[in-house]
Amino acid sequence: MNNLVFVPASFPASLGVQGMTTTRADGVSEGRYAGLNLATHVGDRPESVIENRHRLAAVSGLKTQPLWLEQHHGSNVFELEPGVAKSTPRADAAVCRVPGRALAVLTADCLPVLFASTEEPVIGVAHAGWRGLAGGVLENTVTAMKTNAARIHAWLGPAIGPRHFEVGSEVREVFVAGDRGADTCFRSLGGGKWLADLAGLAHRRLQAAGIEAIEHSGLCTFSDPRRFYSYRRDGECGRMASLLWMGPA
Repeated sequence: MNNLVFVPASFPASLGVQGMTTTRADGVSEGRYAGLNLATHVGDRPESVIENRHRLAAVSGLKTQPLWLEQHHGSNVFELEPGVAKSTPRADAAVCRVPGRALAVLTADCLPVLFASTEEPVIGVAHAGWRGLAGGVLENTVTAMKTNAARIHAWLGPAIGPRHFEVGSEVREVFVAGDRGADTCFRSLGGGKWLADLAGLAHRRLQAAGIEAIEHSGLCTFSDPRRFYSYRRDGECGRMASLLWMGPA
């Protein structure tokens, strides 16, 4: 249990938040899910996922389980209120003003984005695959935080990198139609295929939403099978979790 390895999120200490993305190190899942799979919907044994989530809570010091979401590659944002949270809301992002309560998103190539404000105690997390990104999940999260976007810090966690994320012309057209400058985030492979920079596209959208403080983990899930699950690389596989909370757990 003491071998769990995390990628720490980068936020100024003055914000009083703690964030991370898990890796697949340790954990009890086996086979395609080997390691610390934290998703209940991928076909792993339920008892393995439960044990992995217990290990995560214990090692991170969380007194309660994070708010897990039922993600569907959309742009809905769940606002966590004290004492009235659903057990597993259907959404791809969440915001919270409750100290000590962790928010979480699950990924295995999609981009996890964590948000924290310097203006007031509010945090957010978002699961940004290309569909959610194009649909406005990041902008919706910023809006739901109800604070000055210029005072928000954003951290982009591990995701599939620009050398491996192959998409069709229809994906490029979705982004370029609303932002001609997004063309710089695509490299042609010929035959209507492109390599897309998912983190770069997210960065542009965050900047357009008014966020200036943006940091990247720079880590590629596809190219690091020892540390990360990757749906594009492996097909059926587990999921990492990206978590954020305010103050002590």
